[in-house]
This record gives sequence, C-alpha cells and structure tokens, in this order.
Amino acid sequence: MKKLLSFTLALAALLTLTACAPKPEETELHIFAAASMTEVLDEFIEAYSAVDPHVTIIPTSDSSGTLLTQIQEGADCDLFISASPKQMDVLDEAGSLLEGTRVDLLENKVTLAVPQGNPKGIESFDQLARLLESGDVLLAVGNSDVPVGQYTQKIFAYYGLDEASLAGALTYGSNVKEVTTQVSEGTVDCGIIYATDAFSAGLTVVDSATEEMCGQVIYPAAVLAGSKHPEEARAFLDLLRGNSTRDDAVRKMFEAVGFSPIR
Repeated sequence: MKKLLSFTLALAALLTLTACAPKPEETELHIFAAASMTEVLDEFIEAYSAVDPHVTIIPTSDSSGTLLTQIQEGADCDLFISASPKQMDVLDEAGSLLEGTRVDLLENKVTLAVPQGNPKGIESFDQLARLLESGDVLLAVGNSDVPVGQYTQKIFAYYGLDEASLAGALTYGSNVKEVTTQVSEGTVDCGIIYATDAFSAGLTVVDSATEEMCGQVIYPAAVLAGSKHPEEARAFLDLLRGNSTRDDAVRKMFEAVGFSPIR
C-alpha cells in the first residue's frame, strides 16, 4: 500500500507535466502485456485510474505469442509489452508499431523454481540436466511458441539436451502462469519460470539461468501504429518508464517483484 501511494503521488506529478493536450471525457486504452507482467501492471493501472479517471485501461494478459496473433488478427491494442523481442520484431518488421515508441522497458530472469518443501531436493540447473537425462524428474516448461518456452529451449541446447527425447520428463503450459501453477500445486518436481512469477506465487527459486545459458530476458514495449488513442498510450508508456527509471517510485515497484528497469 505504501509503495502504491508513493507511486500514485509521483504519477499525479508526472501527469501534470505530460498533460499537454485536451483529453476526451472518457477513453478506453487497450494494453496487451505478457502474462508475467499481470500483477505489477495491475498495480500501475490502479494507481493510474486514481489520478486520471477519464482513461479506462483494459489489460489483456497472455503469452506474448498469443497476444501477437491476436494483434495480427485485428484485435484492439494500443500498447504492447512483450516478454521477448521476437514477437515485437514481427510487428516492427510489418510496420505495425508507431514510429519512435519502441523501447526496451524491463529485464527479467529465467529461474528454476520448486514446490513447497522441494521434495526432490533440486538445487541447480546443472543437477536438473542430469536428472532429465536419467528420467528422474518431472519438469514443467512453456510451449515452444511462448517466450519462457523459447528461453527454456536455449537452456536445453546449452546442456546438450534433446527435448524430443525428454518427452516423458516434461509437462507444458501455454503461458508462464500455467507453468507456475503446476509448480505451485506440486504436480511437478520443478518448473522453469520467470523470477517475477516465482515471486508472485511465493515459490522457492533454487537457481537462475545466466546470460550465457539463454541470453538476456528483455521486455520491449511499443505503441501500435493502429492505436485509436496514441497520445494516451504514449503517456502511459512514459509513466511505466518513469522518465527512463529516474522516478524512484516506478523503479521500486518493478524491482519489488523481480524486474530490473532498463535505463
């Protein structure tokens, strides 16, 4: 509550500075964001609505791949936040982004999380690789069309693991929240999820993947070229950036759940 109040006050000040044009009485702003941003984005929306009630923000959270498909099929979307540059690149190459609005907003970490009590005693990705090869573990991962699954495939490649041969040791989720739920419910021995989702679910993280293992986990954001409310979308994106994270309240809200704002 304290950090939300702090952000609300900072937000009110920022809106005063960015309010440079007359605003409509009511605007619906559609934001498509990776599922791993659900909780923190809800906090920002709550604070935003308290100081700028003329804007109703309608969030849609799912895997970045699913959101990309919906955008390509014509869904109303003003602002897109992806869990990987790959999906944003597709829109960029198609000329679907509003020029000059794409930014690298956040960095996350890919982690190895375990259920309460860690029944299998899993301690690291190195150990996980050995257990997968011997068939002595059940691991939850994301599908290959979602970013967390794509980062997982890079980790498998790093360890020289053939995913097809691991079929009996793997279960899948269509987005990172589904993978997280499997770990939380203890239906698997461990799961590969983002640090932010492990934090939100109260799960124990036993290891984090290095950049060498899966690359950086960058969340780009951009206003869509077809946005019906580009100025409001730009303003909300600017607020998420916190003036390039110089705003302490914005930075702390992201860091509190495991994100690292990109300056």
